[in-house]
Amino acid sequence: MVQLNSAPFFLGETDIDWIEKTLSSMSLEEKVGQLFCVNYREGTEEELDYTYKVLSPGACMFRRMPYRKAIEFNQMLRKKSRIPQLVAANLEKGGEGIVEEGTLFASPLEVAATDDAEMAGRLGIVCAEEAKAVGANWSFAPIIDIDNNFRNPITNTRTYGSNPQRVKAMGVSYLKALQSRGLAATIKHFPGDGCDERDQHLVTSINDLSCEEWDATYGEVYKACIDAGVLSCMVGQIMQPAYSKKLNPELKDEDIMPASLSSELMNGLLREKLGFNGLIVTDATTMAGFMIPMPREKAVPYTIAAGADMFLFARNLEEDYSFMLNGVKKGVITLERLDDAVRRILATKAALGLHKSIKPISEEAARNVIGCLRHKKWASQCADKAITLVKEEAGVLPISSSKYKRILYYPLEVEGGAGPYGVKGGKVQYLKEKLEQEGFIVDNFVPSKGMEGHTPTVASITENYDLILYAANISTKSNQTTVRLEWAQPMGLNCPHYITVIPTIFVSLENPYHLFDVPRIKTFINTYSSDEIVLDQLVEKLMGRSDFVGRSPVDAFCGKWDTHL
Repeated sequence: MVQLNSAPFFLGETDIDWIEKTLSSMSLEEKVGQLFCVNYREGTEEELDYTYKVLSPGACMFRRMPYRKAIEFNQMLRKKSRIPQLVAANLEKGGEGIVEEGTLFASPLEVAATDDAEMAGRLGIVCAEEAKAVGANWSFAPIIDIDNNFRNPITNTRTYGSNPQRVKAMGVSYLKALQSRGLAATIKHFPGDGCDERDQHLVTSINDLSCEEWDATYGEVYKACIDAGVLSCMVGQIMQPAYSKKLNPELKDEDIMPASLSSELMNGLLREKLGFNGLIVTDATTMAGFMIPMPREKAVPYTIAAGADMFLFARNLEEDYSFMLNGVKKGVITLERLDDAVRRILATKAALGLHKSIKPISEEAARNVIGCLRHKKWASQCADKAITLVKEEAGVLPISSSKYKRILYYPLEVEGGAGPYGVKGGKVQYLKEKLEQEGFIVDNFVPSKGMEGHTPTVASITENYDLILYAANISTKSNQTTVRLEWAQPMGLNCPHYITVIPTIFVSLENPYHLFDVPRIKTFINTYSSDEIVLDQLVEKLMGRSDFVGRSPVDAFCGKWDTHL
């Protein structure tokens, strides 16, 4: 049973009265509608009209759109909604998570590389100020997963690294800064991603730690964030077999569920053991990891019956709504459980003051804060503290046009990926142009069309170039299970053939684990982000005008002995 006057809500009598009156005024269909957080991609009136013909949702999520459009859509949303809505966005890296003009402050791993929890607080401030400016009030962040497996295709730069203490400090700092500015934070992805190397978008993945190991790592991080007053928690399509069996010894292996469908994990572990009284929202139920354990018709209402309060997205809005409504009518979701879930949703809204008069959204005010100079200055300072010199060959750095006039440049960039996690192209070209502005002659390496026996001579490389520079902009993303360097045929013509005869530098703009594929590279740099603000700072460091001070928050050597050579 939700405690409305306790953490994290701390509601007074007037607030509680509003919740109970609102709840009693709602029809069964309205209550079921409140369980849904729908996804708006285009921000059109047609999208909104279609949704409200099916149901009146309790929340929605915006994908990135121009800020004027976000404001316009939020204003339409307010007019449509009898009960104020939670408006969410993936505010993991900055205001760019909701509006195209927003500040990309830093990836969480970039923040972690500063080893300064204040930077996570600044990230929270930027996210709060820019998202609030267009009417958002709910952040699907901080990510408090722990990057235990360098092969994991999702965690990577989206985490604060592999050290639980650092993850804890960064997560708490972010959520406190964000919530102090009127947005609800969400810790995710419970019970914790980063152990498995599989993608829960595609399969139900596993956190395979023992209960003792989990308590000392993920458990400690979650407990700290809960004690800090986080308002919501996102449960993932991730199993935690050890705790599921500990809490239910009769449970068979085949009956172990991901957190989003597990009463053991949501009620037994999250609610009872960790003491979380806030809102539980599922991760996207469009993931295969949600549908593999049971038929969707059963899974949709079962997630609420098992302990979740809000259902994230829908494969088909009309069908999923009918599944949920029928689940209530058939008793899969009891009326008591339904009311408890809706109460928590309303309590979250009340804790944010949404039941009171809502301040109008000002386009002028939004324009003054979104992508503002202060936020960009902070982003530049973060980059300066984060960029990490992982390995250094003596005497290679710093570079200058008098020392290395001609650079042979190997741009490694793979665009693609759907939605917000797609790779932004053009970044390796931007870095090349920055170097040319510094007086270098930079030639792109072009693989020979000939087969073995007809490739360029070693002398043609050593006589014409002073330095080789690799720049890799290859990012992890949803629905891509492996992220590895792939080389040109035949025999990897563009891989590091010349490291013993010409100074070679490898810069990874995104994935911090590329040493796995270039282990004998002697000078290796991680930037954790391909944003142009970061690349500007990178050039400063390459030129020796700024020191490398970043500390790797993960094992960039991937546990391999030869990567240290």
